[in-house]
Amino acid sequence: MTVPVGAIKEVSMFLRDGLGFDHLKTVSGVDWIAKNEFEVVYFVGSLSKPGMEDFVISLAERVPRDDPVVPSLVDVWVAADYNERETHEMFGINFQGHPNQSHLFLPEDWNDLPPLRKDYVSPGR
Repeated sequence: MTVPVGAIKEVSMFLRDGLGFDHLKTVSGVDWIAKNEFEVVYFVGSLSKPGMEDFVISLAERVPRDDPVVPSLVDVWVAADYNERETHEMFGINFQGHPNQSHLFLPEDWNDLPPLRKDYVSPGR
């Protein structure tokens, strides 16, 4: 399901509170360089609602590459913490309201483009 950035938190809270999707499985980023957009995709499921264990919803939002800011969903699903940090680090997408977007994998002094962006050129290539 693709939703506008301004509605992501409201839709997430409905999925959690109204439909029982209480578990964030992962967060991923997609670089749509030809469209000049990034996409953030959340995969959510349910661990507590009987009969819902096999269902996974992907919740996506798109933002311009030149202003990649989306609301953090850490206050909706705590598990978003490290996933959003990794997506921030690897794509340069900023999660507004995230408590700590420090590096997880790259050196603290990393000063190149985020390595999963399509315009990143690896040294030595």
